Amino acid sequence: MAEEFDRKGWQVAGCSRSEESLQNLSMALGNSHCLVQTDVTQAQQVDAFAKEVLTELGTPRLLVNNAGLINRNAKLQDVSPEEFNQVLSVNLGGIHHMIRSFLPHMEEAGEGIIANFSSYWGQSTAPEVAPYCASKWAVEGLTRSLAQELPEGLATVAFNPGVIDTQMLRSTFGDAAGSYEKPTEWAQRAVSKLEQISLEDNGQTLVG
Repeated sequence: MAEEFDRKGWQVAGCSRSEESLQNLSMALGNSHCLVQTDVTQAQQVDAFAKEVLTELGTPRLLVNNAGLINRNAKLQDVSPEEFNQVLSVNLGGIHHMIRSFLPHMEEAGEGIIANFSSYWGQSTAPEVAPYCASKWAVEGLTRSLAQELPEGLATVAFNPGVIDTQMLRSTFGDAAGSYEKPTEWAQRAVSKLEQISLEDNGQTLVG
């Protein structure tokens, strides 16, 4: 997705816990960008990331909260408290940290779109992925509530990316994930949809 945004002329800011992934991405991007090793579950790290982005590139016009983690397939009673908390900390807490760090600057600029990644499992359920489903249902509620708080000129949406052949999907679907759309193909369509989000979409769930 970052490469597709870059191809279309955007300046890209992003973070990851993996320094190697960031280095590889940096080499693939042609426009000005800001990539910082960051754990989105840590508020102070997100604050530091935001400060660097604001200094290097300015206030974002589009904030995409797509950090995601899924639990290993297991009945809810067999999921450890540590794993349950980690899924919610990444999928939900990470969004909160990013919004806290960036939204005041977007409000000051008077414009901006916030896209929080949801899932089909944010409006439905499946066995053995209860923590993930819970986190994505929460993303839907958080987004709709935030939409009622935003001032004129800003909007937020829950963005359902659809079903993509990712490492996360393979952890749940196994080899069957190979029958779904590849990330590079999906990114072309998803980025175009993210670019087209308007103020009228505020509080809605959009499908990538």
